[in-house]
Amino acid sequence: MPRRTATMLASTLMLIALLCAGVFLPVPYAEMSPGPTVNTLGEHDGEPVLNITGHRTYPTTGHLNMTTVRVTSADYRMNLVEAVYGWLAHDTKVVPHDTLYPDGQTEEQSTQENAEEFSQSQESAKVAALKELGIKVPSWVVVSTVVKGSPAEGRLHAGDVVKEVDGTAVRQPADVAKLVTRHTPGQKVVFTVVPAKEQAAAEKQHRTAKTEKVTITTAQSDDDGRKRAIVGISAGTGHSFPFPIDIKLADVGGPSAGLMFALGIYDKLTPGSLTGGRFVAGTGTIDDSGKVGPIGGVEMKTVGARDKGARYFLTPADNCAAAAKDTPAGLTLVKVGTMDDALDALKDIRRGRTADLPKCTAKG
Repeated sequence: MPRRTATMLASTLMLIALLCAGVFLPVPYAEMSPGPTVNTLGEHDGEPVLNITGHRTYPTTGHLNMTTVRVTSADYRMNLVEAVYGWLAHDTKVVPHDTLYPDGQTEEQSTQENAEEFSQSQESAKVAALKELGIKVPSWVVVSTVVKGSPAEGRLHAGDVVKEVDGTAVRQPADVAKLVTRHTPGQKVVFTVVPAKEQAAAEKQHRTAKTEKVTITTAQSDDDGRKRAIVGISAGTGHSFPFPIDIKLADVGGPSAGLMFALGIYDKLTPGSLTGGRFVAGTGTIDDSGKVGPIGGVEMKTVGARDKGARYFLTPADNCAAAAKDTPAGLTLVKVGTMDDALDALKDIRRGRTADLPKCTAKG
């Protein structure tokens, strides 16, 4: 065989070997891409996204779209060819696998965490919107989660209202851990609680809820740092809303739709249109006070929003720099840090004063 032919054959075989290796060689990366975007003022799968009863609502126009990101599953193993393609593509982003699934998090654990965050974001969106309207929303400390296999499992349940710990009144979620850690592991701690079902029944019947005492033997923490007494719960804030506000959106998780839910609720409870008929999309967490927080995957969300038809994108201030690096053509990124900022921006948008909008730049 001539030397030139042998060299070409060897090179071809090597190229084939490299391509095969690229197909079968897993790499520690995951992929993000634009997900669905849904108008919070409209319907999804034939049902209103926001359904408000027991209070006057008003017609709305335009779009206030929440945006999402698709990610590869926790157990999906990307190969080298897919990673290279993702790096080169405009509408995908390849990130380290641990960025999306830290500490070996499983798909089930990720789904559960996202569901809890989504539920909490809905609660905060309702509170922020109603507070903006001057409507009082009573709140209290509740059990948010119970760790499986912990001393509290089967004794306390998510949604239970925590009134006292060892006879000391609980005012805010942080009080619970503070009072429990006064003990040493193995000591008993007494919770005065209103069970979740009793709280729901008392609200429905407009009566005072009945409390009960639950005694739990503390265990020792097994995380890094100082060993302390624990019972295996996390505390959060529960609310009593003056009228029902239902948010229905299946197959969505995480906290990033909070701002857009809050704006949608506010729009439905006030006369006129927040958008003036414009197509506005956005993202951002929101807390009970109306503060907007950053989210992940903002570059993918702006692409998804523009592809759907959005002209304006409400962007958390802390995400502005990242979003502005590659803004889709025809999309204006509007910088917001609070719900008030978003409402002010929407006022400018519907009045056509776009020059007044606080726009995102590469510096933030």
